[in-house]
Amino acid sequence: MSRVLKVSVLFVVIALFLAGCVTNEHIVGDGPQGSTTVEAQQWYVLWGLVPLNDVDTYAMADGSEDYLITTEQDVLDVVINIFTNVATVQTRSVNVTK
Repeated sequence: MSRVLKVSVLFVVIALFLAGCVTNEHIVGDGPQGSTTVEAQQWYVLWGLVPLNDVDTYAMADGSEDYLITTEQDVLDVVINIFTNVATVQTRSVNVTK
């Protein structure tokens, strides 16, 4: 197999794995007024259809009226999902910046 074909196949495989890496941001009020960040993990079963735990972003904001909610599948989540995806369990990171 030629080197160009190997690199092309590797690129396609990496692109397919990273296609699910999506970041969602929700600005509440005027957005974050500082740099304090609270982090939590959201766990799902059946490939994201059924949540296993409840992440309360309002409680994570601790009474703040202006904050940013970021949900993403970061590198740690991808590594965890490689091993847990066989059992249909996936994780996502939830960050609240006040």
